[in-house]
Amino acid sequence: MHGPVSPGWLLVALCVATGVHCLLRTRSSVEEQRRSAGGEALMGFGMAAMAVPATALTPPRWAWPAYAVLFGAAALRALWAARTNRRHLHHSVGALAMTYMAAVMAAAPGGHGAHGVSGVPLLTGALLLYFTAYVLWTGARLVPVAALASGPRSTGTVGWGDRPEVARASRLSMGMAMVAMLLAL
Repeated sequence: MHGPVSPGWLLVALCVATGVHCLLRTRSSVEEQRRSAGGEALMGFGMAAMAVPATALTPPRWAWPAYAVLFGAAALRALWAARTNRRHLHHSVGALAMTYMAAVMAAAPGGHGAHGVSGVPLLTGALLLYFTAYVLWTGARLVPVAALASGPRSTGTVGWGDRPEVARASRLSMGMAMVAMLLAL
């Protein structure tokens, strides 16, 4: 992606940390965590690879079409999984957004996408609206209002990666990274 170098590396670090967290969630004893963690890890690491500042590393021309194929396959897999769990619809939107960004980068001269003077395309704007709403909704769900009202929760043998608020924080960080990548496109 193009843009300032420091924010680009911060975005890479955020995406790598989220990907590592999602990989750790694949070892969870909670089935719901394991089901979605693999796809989320792929998204985190893929977003990190695509967010590397162009001044640090210019990927070969074949990388962008390869990203498009990889994320297109991930979108199809998420759509198939959405038959049994609606959460996978969001995963498919994220994978399709990554496919779209890779296609824009592949079509741009030199592999560095830009919308030019004509402004932001309709699809980019729609994805920005979707992910901004998702970030706000997920962030609002992290507010511990219910936990404060009901008192302290019992602490069982649930691991830190199995806690739903940790998974939500991971999804929130990926949503914020998606907004940043779409803005930089």
